[in-house]
Order: sequence, then structure tokens, then C-alpha cells
Amino acid sequence: MRTKINLRDFNSAQNRREFLEKELDIRLDNIGCFSFPEDQAVDRNIENLIGATQIPLGVAGPLLLAKSEKRKAKSYFIPLATTEGALVASVSRGCKAVNEAGGAMVFVENTGITRGPVFKADNLEKSFKAKAWIEKNFKTLAKAAESTSSHLKLLKAEYQITGRNLFVRFYFDTADAMGMNMATIATGEMVKIIENKTGVKCISLSGNFCIDKKPSYLNFILGRGKKVWAESILPKKLVIDTLKVTPQEIAEVVERKCHIGSIISGSLGYNSHFANIVAAIFAATGQDLAHVVEASMGVTSAEVLENGDLYFSIYLPSLVVGTVGGGTHLPTQQEALKIMQVCDVLEYSQVVGAAVLAGELSLLASLAEGSLIKAHRQLGRKERSRESTKAI
Repeated sequence: MRTKINLRDFNSAQNRREFLEKELDIRLDNIGCFSFPEDQAVDRNIENLIGATQIPLGVAGPLLLAKSEKRKAKSYFIPLATTEGALVASVSRGCKAVNEAGGAMVFVENTGITRGPVFKADNLEKSFKAKAWIEKNFKTLAKAAESTSSHLKLLKAEYQITGRNLFVRFYFDTADAMGMNMATIATGEMVKIIENKTGVKCISLSGNFCIDKKPSYLNFILGRGKKVWAESILPKKLVIDTLKVTPQEIAEVVERKCHIGSIISGSLGYNSHFANIVAAIFAATGQDLAHVVEASMGVTSAEVLENGDLYFSIYLPSLVVGTVGGGTHLPTQQEALKIMQVCDVLEYSQVVGAAVLAGELSLLASLAEGSLIKAHRQLGRKERSRESTKAI
């Protein structure tokens, strides 16, 4: 095999495929089937393009989001791109239960996307002086940051000093964009000023204080992107009739699995499978898939109320999403976003939170009932029959 070939030297995806087919003695016919404009993908999303990977796309729902002070009640379909049999069916079952209970109540807080550079100072005194300068001149830095984009606003900054290291965590409102690139460019402009005015040196524009695409208690506690809360109160009879278990059984699984099990495992996620639902929606709608790791964190809560009904809730502290930019412009992802019928990133975040609630409820009910193996045998195997599929 030749090792000095530079795939960037080929001028099209087809030419790269043909080279690989000849070099590796393989066929790439399916990879070569894609509908997005090649030049747009190369400009925005990918290098050394050879084609596309297809993921089966299903739809769960409809899922009702209940009326609140800030929104009318509305139902949504949820596009889910996944290779895991039973996931779409499970989320749909959760949607049914939540709908029958009057819908999900959802709240979203825009915490802001973050970028956290690390600076090196001569000593602790210089670190504290630099921190004080940033705090005093925050408006000047905000002006510089916001000059890089009309859609960006600097919200606040937080700090940590250790040894000769000064970490600064800047928070940005990036409108409907996920905004990581916007935040990086804006931070770069501020860093120039900070270095010039304080004498500290930026060692890395990202000092892992952001903290981006890694599970972290900092993001868990302070939040990143969007914080999302969702809840539903399900009458006892509904739980028994639809989910085939009692509220007490679901609450016990949440306590022993999601809470105690997560504690003894050292997990940063006190839930059963947030990542499953988030990853499927992200893949369908063009989100940055690496941010699933942050969205996998979060807490599931369940209580049996005095009247015997089930209170069920989820909390996502770090949902990093956008409805413009990134992969959201690609044709199939655009169509998936149209299925959701959302007007902005806050509404999108509400739907994701409600979908996580529905999917979490359904899986925990299945675990409580002991039907998880049966569902996966019937819906997750190649050899399943039409009859067994209809039975679920």
C-alpha cells in the first residue's frame, strides 16, 4: 500500500472513492450514494470527503408538551436516527404514557456555550492581578468579543487559579447556533487584549475549563449550553394500564439503579439512558455528536405521591445544541428538523428534554416489569418476524 498519497490532492469524492477501491480492492457503492451538495459539505463539515454513512431514521410520537406561562400546548414528532432496535418503539410508548397524563411540562435555561483558556503567569500575585484586570475591564472585553459576530453576546466569566495557571471560563449567548466556533473566535480576540494588558501568556485557547466534549462535574453543577428540566405526573391507573407496572416499582428502580447504582459506579449520569435518546436526535438533526457525552449526564427523579400517582422528572444540565450552523444545514438534517416543527433552539431543547423524559420512563418501566429482554428479542434482532413486531 502506498503511504505518500495525500487524499486532499483528489478533487472530488468520487476520485477518492475510486482510488480507495483500487488500492484496497473493495467496492464503496453505498458510501457513494448521498444527496447533499458536495461543495457545501467540504466547505463547512468535512475533509477528504468520500461519501456518507447512512443511519436508519425512525419517528417517535407525537409527544405533547403541556401548556405553561410562556408556551401553548403543542405536540411534536421526534426523528430518531439509530441502529438500536426497540429504541423508537420504547420512546413512542413513553410518549403515549406522557400524553395520556396531560403532556410533559418542560423548562429551559440558556446557560451559554463556554470557552475556557488557560494562562501562565509568573506567580500567584500576577495571576490574581490578571483576574482582577479581567473583572474590572469586562465590558471592554465584551465589546471585543461581540465585534466578531452580530449573533454573539458575552454573558459572564468564572475563574480558577492553581499555581502559575489562571483559568478563565467565558460564557456566551450564541442565539440559535450551537456556537462553539463563534465562542472560540471571540475568545481569541479577548485573549489578545488580556495578554497585552496583563502580561500573562495564553498557553491554550481551550484549557479544559470549558469543559468541552468530556463528562465533568463542572458542567454538571454550573451547566453548559442549555439546562433542561422536564416532568410529568402520571395517574396510578395509567401507569398500571399503559406501562404494566406500579408507580412504586418504577420509583424503586430509579432509586436503586439510577441513584445508588450510579453512586457506587462513580457515574456522572444518574439516569438509565439519556444518551440513547439524545444521540438519536443529534444524528437525525445535524448536531455535533461528541456533545452526547455532556448530555449523557443528568438526573432522573421519581416519587410516589400521597394519592398513589407517579411523579417523574429528568434534568439535563449540559445540552449543547443549535438549529443553525454545523450539520443542521445538510438536506436530510434539514428535513428532520422540519419534522420537529420548532421555531428556535429553545423550543428544540424543550422537545429534546421531553423526548428524554418519555424514553427514560419507558425503559425504567420495562426494567421494572422485567420485559426488556423480550422487547429486544422481538424488536432488536434480524430474525424477528412480522408477527412478533406487531405484538409490541
